[in-house]
Amino acid sequence: MNFQLTEEHLAVQAAAREFAQSELLPGVIERDELQKFPAEQIRKMGELGFMGMMVDPKYNGGGMDTISYVLAMEEISKVDASASVVMSVNNSLVCWGIEKYGTEEQKEKYLPRLATGEIIGAFCLSEPEAGSDATSQHTTAEDKGDYYLLNGTKNWITNGSTASVYLVIAQTHPEKKHRGINAFIVERGVEGFVVGKKENKLGIRGSDTHSLMFTDVKVPKENRIGDDGFGFKFAMSTLAGGRIGIASQALGIASGAYELALKYATERKAFGVEIARHQAIQFKLADMATNIEAARLLCLKAAYHKDTHQDYSMSGAMAKLFASKVAMDTTVEAVQVHGGYGFVKEYHVERLMRDAKITQIYEGTSEIQKIVISRELLK
Repeated sequence: MNFQLTEEHLAVQAAAREFAQSELLPGVIERDELQKFPAEQIRKMGELGFMGMMVDPKYNGGGMDTISYVLAMEEISKVDASASVVMSVNNSLVCWGIEKYGTEEQKEKYLPRLATGEIIGAFCLSEPEAGSDATSQHTTAEDKGDYYLLNGTKNWITNGSTASVYLVIAQTHPEKKHRGINAFIVERGVEGFVVGKKENKLGIRGSDTHSLMFTDVKVPKENRIGDDGFGFKFAMSTLAGGRIGIASQALGIASGAYELALKYATERKAFGVEIARHQAIQFKLADMATNIEAARLLCLKAAYHKDTHQDYSMSGAMAKLFASKVAMDTTVEAVQVHGGYGFVKEYHVERLMRDAKITQIYEGTSEIQKIVISRELLK
């Protein structure tokens, strides 16, 4: 096995790190406090190619592999998880879903602007009653011949108020259960589509999370993705790749907190020496570094499986399950290493701790990942 990154991978990693430090770090605390969407930073990410990394160059994408995406996600997430979740949804869910399963007309219409960040997308699966359970869709799409009539509510939608393109999962044939579900491309501004309240969140406060309401929204037949009844498979396949993005986000949050803790431990003195020379702190740093490296390898393995067209359902779920736990554990320990300063916003680790928790929840909770893994094991 070759664990060496290519020159291209290293260049992508370096570019993402430089952008995060120079463009995202300034103002990140203020954006968190004010729940301010990083619009200018997202625009620049699009210009640099971070919003459509894996999209084919013929649609203005970067044409990169999933490993490059994981490396960039980690570096962005070290500094600003609110920006990285926008990047993750646009890359892993929206762009990938349209490119993989959309018609050529759909690709040509939406991908060039999505890939460059001119517009961004949202993935609309979760509902008040369903969460991430794609089989329990209460949003309906009634077939009216040359269009569908969409009715229902979606909850906890990332990019809810800033997206221009929404991938909406809805039930068309209830009697067929999950085989009657469809996926649709819905554009912002259509009649009957209302963006609801913005959620006041614990973490990733710079990203905009909203409820969405659809009342007799007309969706043209050509905006359906795949054949009639393909929506459930579309959602499951897209979420499998999305887990790699969120695992990478969790990895970045963890490694960002670790780097801050390591730096602080070599500067802060107690009992006459740097606290990094005390064994109690050394053990914390050792555990943090080891767990982060293990999470990184799981993320890269899942990315490798995806790039080599292997089944990545289990490896992606494992990466997401483990990396999200590492993010939570590492950020808590980073706050502990900082002591009282860890409780202060200007030291960043308290924000990373708050951001870490969501990685155990979205793209399926940790319990859902265990279900996915166990089902693969028992096949």
